[in-house]
Amino acid sequence: MKKSIIATCAVFGLAACANETTETTDNNNAKEAVETVYNGFATGDIPMAISTMAEDVEWREAEGNPYADNNPYVGTDAIITGLFARLGGEWDSFAAVPSEFVVDGDRVVVFGRYTGTYLGTGEALDAPFAHAWTVKDGKIVSYQQYTDTAEHVAVMSAD
Repeated sequence: MKKSIIATCAVFGLAACANETTETTDNNNAKEAVETVYNGFATGDIPMAISTMAEDVEWREAEGNPYADNNPYVGTDAIITGLFARLGGEWDSFAAVPSEFVVDGDRVVVFGRYTGTYLGTGEALDAPFAHAWTVKDGKIVSYQQYTDTAEHVAVMSAD
């Protein structure tokens, strides 16, 4: 009887370890997919930034953000032409710098700060953000931005 209990515990223990390893691997894959976006954006390598996005990724800027005018951006072409190109043309040294990644399965939430100078006003932006990402099968399928949109508007419309 003791041998069968020990054998049963060993089997269940191994199964629990296997599930934990799978979850950790999924978490790492999701985090790596999201980190690739920030790394590409930081180096100006847009092909890298979109390389882990699904073709039909849905990207949503925060409500009240001037760039939310085309929400949702669906697909990488829409994100590049409708958002990234605008950011590149309207800002000097625009950056989204992550400081913390919180991962739970296929969900990744990133906390960080936006910095840059809006060319139209010469005003500097320094605002916190939270980005919520969903990753399926190693590809980003959705993004939602949360930030101080009043600060973005103030910087972009300063007199």
